[in-house]
This record gives sequence, C-alpha cells and structure tokens, in this order.
Amino acid sequence: MKKVQIFLPEACRIKTHESFNVVLETYNESFLGTDFWKNNVHRFSEEYVFVITKSCMIDFVPDALKRFIQIAQSTLSTMLYSDYRMQSAGLKLCPTIDYQYGSVRDDFDFGSVLLFETEALKRVIAEQMAFYTAAAFYDIRLQLSIEKLPLRINEYLYTEKTVEVDRNKHFDYVDPKNRASQIEMEQAFTMFLKKCSAYLEPRTAVVDFDIENFETEATVLIPVRNREKTIEDAIVSVLKQKTSFPFNLIIVDNHSTDNTSDIIARYAEKDSRVKHLIPERDDLGIGGCWSFGVNSSECGRFVVQLDSDDVYADENTLQKVVDTFRSEHCAMVIGSYKITDFDMNTIPPGLIDHREWTDENGHNNALRINGLGAPRAFFTPILRSLGVPNTSYGEDYALGLQISRSYKIGRIFESIYLCRRWNDNTDALLSIEKANANNLYKDKLRTIELLARQKQNN
Repeated sequence: MKKVQIFLPEACRIKTHESFNVVLETYNESFLGTDFWKNNVHRFSEEYVFVITKSCMIDFVPDALKRFIQIAQSTLSTMLYSDYRMQSAGLKLCPTIDYQYGSVRDDFDFGSVLLFETEALKRVIAEQMAFYTAAAFYDIRLQLSIEKLPLRINEYLYTEKTVEVDRNKHFDYVDPKNRASQIEMEQAFTMFLKKCSAYLEPRTAVVDFDIENFETEATVLIPVRNREKTIEDAIVSVLKQKTSFPFNLIIVDNHSTDNTSDIIARYAEKDSRVKHLIPERDDLGIGGCWSFGVNSSECGRFVVQLDSDDVYADENTLQKVVDTFRSEHCAMVIGSYKITDFDMNTIPPGLIDHREWTDENGHNNALRINGLGAPRAFFTPILRSLGVPNTSYGEDYALGLQISRSYKIGRIFESIYLCRRWNDNTDALLSIEKANANNLYKDKLRTIELLARQKQNN
C-alpha cells in the first residue's frame, strides 16, 4: 500500500498514524450535493478513497486507515464505515449500527468517515442522472447498496472532535424549511424502489365498512402502565368528545403499580363507556396491549389511538377521524399533532403534520421516513387480521407500512392531538444505545416490508 487518498472539507483537520503516504484532497462543496461528486470524480485515482463528511477534527487510531482498506479488500465491499468516539464535553463512545437491506432512511448515521471502492463509486456517479443539492450522497449509497450493502466495522477507529448532535433533527423531515431537500430525497428513494422492484402504484382499494356488524362505531384505545399523573387528562379528553355516533373507551391497564388503576376504576364505575381491561399476561408491550384491546368484544368498528400521557386537541377529534374513514374509504387514518410541554403549552417544533405524504407516493415514501404521525386509527377487522407486534416501540410504524402496502391511508393535516413531552416519556434525549436499538428495529421493519413488496410485485 503506497498511497491513500482522503477527501475532506477545507475546514476539517485530521491526524493519521500510518506508515504509508496519505494524500489529503480538500473540497469546498457539500458532499450531499451532486457538485461534489461530479467535480471530484476525476481526482479519485487510487483503488479506494476516503471521504470525510464533517468539518471537524478527526483523530484516527494507529493503523485505522490500513484496517479500513484491508477489510475492504478481503470482503470486496464497496462502502465501509466504523464506530467512533466523540470528544466534546468528555469522550463518548458512538457505536453505529449494522446496515441492512432496509436501512433506507436518509438519516442513517455512518459517522464522519466513509471508505469507497473507487471503481464502484465512479460507476454509480456516472449513472446518476438527476441533479441534487441535498440528495446526491443518499442516492449514491442507495445505488451501491443494491449490489452490496455498506459494511460496518464495529471497532472505534477514530475520534471525532466536534459539538454534540442536535437531537431536534428527529423532526427534520417535517420541518417546512427542509421541504426542498426532502422532495429530492423522495425522488432518489423512489428511483431506488423502482430499481429493486419494490415500488408500488398508488393504493386504490375501497374498504367495505359493513362486512361486520358492530354495536359501537368507534373505540378509543389507551394502553397504560403507571401514568397516575396523566391518565385522567387522557380519559377526560375522550369523554368530552362530541359525535354523531356511539363511542366507547377501552383502557388496557398493563398491571399498574401506582394509582393509575384506581383512577381508571373510578371513571369506569360512573361512565359505562369506559371499559377497564387488565390482561392476564404480564409480558405484553404496548403492541400486545393493543392486540388485547382490539380483540375485545367491546371494540368498535374503528379504533383510535390515544397515548396515556397525551390528549385530544378538542372535542371534535373523534368525529373528524370517523368522517375521514367514511369519506376516503381507507383502512387507516393518521392525524396531525402539536408537541407540547407537560402543561400543554406548544413547544418546538410545534405542529407535526407530515405534509410530505401524498396519495400518489406516501405509501412508498413511508419507508424512507421515521414516523407517520398521530393519532393513528384503524378499521378494526383489518387490524384484527394483521395483528399488532408485541413491542413498545415501532408497532405503529410496522402497521402503517403493512397497511399501506395494500390499502389507502387517509390523512388529517390539521392538529387534532396534543403530544406531551416530559421527563418520563421524552424520546429526545435517549441514550445512544437505546436510539440505536430503536433504529435497528425500524430498519428491520423496512427490510421486511421491502421484501414483502418485492414478493407482491412478482
């Protein structure tokens, strides 16, 4: 090994500890855009090329570059990344996760050091027809993954000296200021789906709501465990709903050990619409509690989600959801919500309305993004036939993907739900281990869904 090329932003600085020649090539374009790849492809002269993606200080461990290249040569991988450390306020381990077939979300964390096999990279760049300002790298790694998945080296091969990641990026894909880049990402992803035979035409199936008789038109379902501070607010927001049809409230009490059960029992005693159910099993997650409630004889024709620490925005939420089912003949309805603090004051980023969803491509683009919105509501017979995964994270996303494979999903783009963020439930400050576990699970759901759609198309 005589020479290694590293392309890095002009403001980036690196430290290497290698016995061979390291050639630094600077660039001043964004690596996310087409300009960087088109302008620099003629400079990729070695068998492998490193690309540093952030303007920060990178300190490689001894022989890290050699390790990257040895693994690339022995595995014939076309794109590699590794675990890393971050030095900001102290030194923190930043394990990445393995790339799988369904790791198609555009916010996948590769760290700041990427290694490419040059010929494969040049081939994909030459074939890239669209011009992107923000989705070029996303498009390139999707195209590379069709033939061979990016390979993770689960070793800490460098330290990234930079500021902490902004956790508000969790909602970047619904931020209006990012709309143009999200349209590009959707375009690149749609092309990828068509190339790998997983693209689906718009869903047009009409759901027959009269295939089964129900005494109750709608049921609100709340799975709960130990939410004595919030469950009463949730119950009251349901009972004050004004509708033209009968509805009830099923609360699946997952063996609460605080005062939650007493609060529910008090309401169930004075209002016959409140059904207090306690599963015999003690190994149910949120999804398992949903299955338990949905399969109850008390469940109505449409079942509508409410988390135990959230509330409906006003007394018209339930009517709007059922009206959407009836007018759009869909199997699932998803609303929009506002992020609030515990006292229900709106906090950034405010309204989450998922306006990236379209009837033409929402069911495809759903595989790219990390969530579909809330509250979620289902036509009960279809939900019963599918079943709900017994998890406490991602079960709603799993259902959205599965249903959108065959049926239309109706959308409500105005806020009908208040999603409270407080110390006991926020997902904004998860540990990196928990965030990785969540992302790994959703990527697995996408893997399953891609394979299912390929099978359906064939």
